[in-house]
Amino acid sequence: MRDLIHLQCTECKRKNYTTTKNKKKHQEKLETKKYCPFCRAHKPHKEVK
Repeated sequence: MRDLIHLQCTECKRKNYTTTKNKKKHQEKLETKKYCPFCRAHKPHKEVK
């Protein structure tokens, strides 16, 4: 039921985090503010395939 997704930094475009999401309940792409170790700051991360 839950699918594995990757979260990518919007600034440096690196995949830093993985999480799970129920795609039947939430069709829109997930976007959260997480710490990027490459940018060394809190940046928005978006869901990618």
